[in-house]
Amino acid sequence: MDPRRSSAGGRRQASVVRAGVLRGPEGRDFRTFWAGYATSLLGTAMSTPAVAFAVLDGGGDAADLGWVMAAGIAPQVVFLLLGGVAADRFGRRRVMLGADALRCAAQAAFAAALLLDHGRPQIWLFVLLAAVRGTGEGFFRPALSALTVEITPVDRLGDANALLGLARSAAAVAGPALAGLLITVAGPAVVIAVDAASYGVSVLALGRLRIPASSLVAAASRSLRRDLAEGWAEFRAHSWLVVTTVQFTFVNLVVWGPFLLLGPVLFDRRPGGAGAWGLTMAAYGAGAVAGGLLALGRRPGRPLVGATVATLGYGVPCALLAVHAGVALIAAGALVAGAGSALAAAFSGTVLQQQVPAGALARVSSFQTLGSYSAGPLGLAAAGPAAALFGAGTVLAFAAAWATLSALAVLAAPAVRRITWPPPPTGTGADAHPSDGSAAVPGAVTRRRRGRG
Repeated sequence: MDPRRSSAGGRRQASVVRAGVLRGPEGRDFRTFWAGYATSLLGTAMSTPAVAFAVLDGGGDAADLGWVMAAGIAPQVVFLLLGGVAADRFGRRRVMLGADALRCAAQAAFAAALLLDHGRPQIWLFVLLAAVRGTGEGFFRPALSALTVEITPVDRLGDANALLGLARSAAAVAGPALAGLLITVAGPAVVIAVDAASYGVSVLALGRLRIPASSLVAAASRSLRRDLAEGWAEFRAHSWLVVTTVQFTFVNLVVWGPFLLLGPVLFDRRPGGAGAWGLTMAAYGAGAVAGGLLALGRRPGRPLVGATVATLGYGVPCALLAVHAGVALIAAGALVAGAGSALAAAFSGTVLQQQVPAGALARVSSFQTLGSYSAGPLGLAAAGPAAALFGAGTVLAFAAAWATLSALAVLAAPAVRRITWPPPPTGTGADAHPSDGSAAVPGAVTRRRRGRG
């Protein structure tokens, strides 16, 4: 065989694999959902700065803005576990439809209040509507991973997760820039109204999905406590999941919290100031976009090993900040960290879907998310006092060392190294959808055969 023909054929096949999740009749449901989800992500990324300027332009101060931001975050943490139970019990699309409708209503009311009250509604209204929007997010997020399994061919889960991450990264880069232009021209109320409309687009997309009847979850006549206990038991049964969740809990506490807080403080003391910090964060977003593109079509033999290796880049920008490197070097480090974050999310998210039975996936995802991200606010709160006590450079150097050593510790865990990418399901083809709600993917079957490592 001509090796050039073989190489060209391999490239064509790789191209089909990368695009397959969005192409053809088998990609119809994911394509529809992805378009709606990407639209809502862009609206959310635009509304974040718009809400901040609405609070400040309406006479609020930094403390008021802090209350509004906290009101948007706290319900996400409070309702994550309940959202996972609801998604597994009543159906993922149904819960996500309700969550997006709630967020659409909250943002529409927000925009209307700004327009009717000439941009100066009472601060309690800002707080209330932010809490409503955060509640919707708390219910939406745990259902996302489980819905992806329901609407995506089994052999395309990796590409689906890469595309979802790519949409998040692209929105994080484009949203604030578009918001800045639109706020200047039309004001914050219009941007928030655009966000409300974006949730409406997501609702329409979710309504068009054709969920296989066999994967719908019926409401069970059992207690919330039992549902949570079963989800917790399933989470604990996977030692690789416990290990990686603990890793990200402390990364958010020790690494990202200090970086996000101390970065602006240090840049404020050097030439370039806010512009240089903006360049650094833009580089992180660009790296995440590049990492999402790189993840498309990749099928690493040991996906958790690949995901953990990618996290070695997390400490690079912290280390460069600690030694007072130039802006260009710090931005390059942020680019590396962003690319690693996207790759790690795509690979580890796919492993979760492959290894956890579909009927418990939303609950397990809620425990993972709660564990991973609950330490973030603590890291932000503790970084300032720690820097005052030990020095910003010392705190950032410790963050860089922790990021590296924790990744190496995870790589040393046998359970992490044992996870392999399963082959396509035998006899059904690469584009087969799950047919059984309790064990929707081959990884779930593999796990039961090999033991619950």
